[in-house]
Amino acid sequence: MTDKQTLYTYTALTLAVIFWGFSFIATKIALENFPPFCLIFFRFAGASIFFIFLLMRTGIPTLTWKNLKPLLFIAIFQPGLYFSFETVGLQYSSATKVSLIIATIPIVVLFLSAIFLKERIKIINIAGIILSIFGVTLLVFGGRTPSGPGGELSGDLFVLGAVFSASIYMIMIRSLGKTFSPVQITAMQIIFGAILFFPAFLFTMPKIQWSTVTANAYSAVIALTIFSTIGAFLCYNYALTKIPATQAAVCLNAIPLITAGGAWLILGEQLTPIQFAGGAVVITAVYLANIPVSPHSRKDS
Repeated sequence: MTDKQTLYTYTALTLAVIFWGFSFIATKIALENFPPFCLIFFRFAGASIFFIFLLMRTGIPTLTWKNLKPLLFIAIFQPGLYFSFETVGLQYSSATKVSLIIATIPIVVLFLSAIFLKERIKIINIAGIILSIFGVTLLVFGGRTPSGPGGELSGDLFVLGAVFSASIYMIMIRSLGKTFSPVQITAMQIIFGAILFFPAFLFTMPKIQWSTVTANAYSAVIALTIFSTIGAFLCYNYALTKIPATQAAVCLNAIPLITAGGAWLILGEQLTPIQFAGGAVVITAVYLANIPVSPHSRKDS
């Protein structure tokens, strides 16, 4: 790549990390006035409009029941279950803690790939998996006060549900890559997401007190739609066309750091010393778990 291309690539990657890092904070703000499923629907409905126009320009995929069925099934996990669990979890847990728990998705993907796809992993990757369990435990149970039913512990469990939903999706999505382009898969997911969340939106919409909705809440919904759902994907997708996925994925480890800094400045959130240590352990674990197996070691395995 030329110096100019390198600059564009890492600028795009940086923007994606920033947009996704602040998405947890924007969601917390929006949840103060909007029920979870209304918020999710607003986000996906707005993004769907954009991606419908994008597909019209780049090419609408040929859909048959044979290739549509797995796409619909995958959409149940991502965005369906993932955003349901994550958004509900954010009602009870801090944005910083949620982002750190979500950061363990690559570790769970590695674990599930080893079990179901029989992919070989190195001992250092296994160490990362074990270390991540310890780090998440510190995050969940290292708060200043114990969490009762409906409190932070419930939120953390919902977020863990989001982690497993996204991990299962990432395992299943590999086969779809042979049929659809990444842009087409993402566009169809977002469109299906809007359809999936529409019934829940109709059910919970009467709970919205429109007269009390703040400008901050509206701004958060708009930011989630434009920056986190549309902008972040386009930036990250552009970066993936220029550098290897493994190289780009390393940069995603900075997302919890962005969330932590933003949540401290905007929401006044703070981790306890134990949770801070747990966050450091999680980030280290994600790095260890994703050290790639060299071609030589794969051949010898």
